[in-house]
Amino acid sequence: MLRPSKHAHPDRTVINVALLLLLRLRAKRLCDYDSLFAYARKAVVGGDVLFLPSLNFLFLMGLVEYHPKTDALEYVGQNEAV
Repeated sequence: MLRPSKHAHPDRTVINVALLLLLRLRAKRLCDYDSLFAYARKAVVGGDVLFLPSLNFLFLMGLVEYHPKTDALEYVGQNEAV
């Protein structure tokens, strides 16, 4: 469960990094893995550690799909990933 605590910095949480990744994917619609990882590292201190949990969170929510042939992530939106 993702629960905030008084010790968690609001900008350095899985939810915040997932939001940043989602905004980036919504703007570009398709983004390769390496550039998305570089964006997370640049946007947030500790973004390299929070990248995979945030990406997993977006997969669980059904908002992104991974294309292994192109090594890219695609924003599919709500209720479109089945």
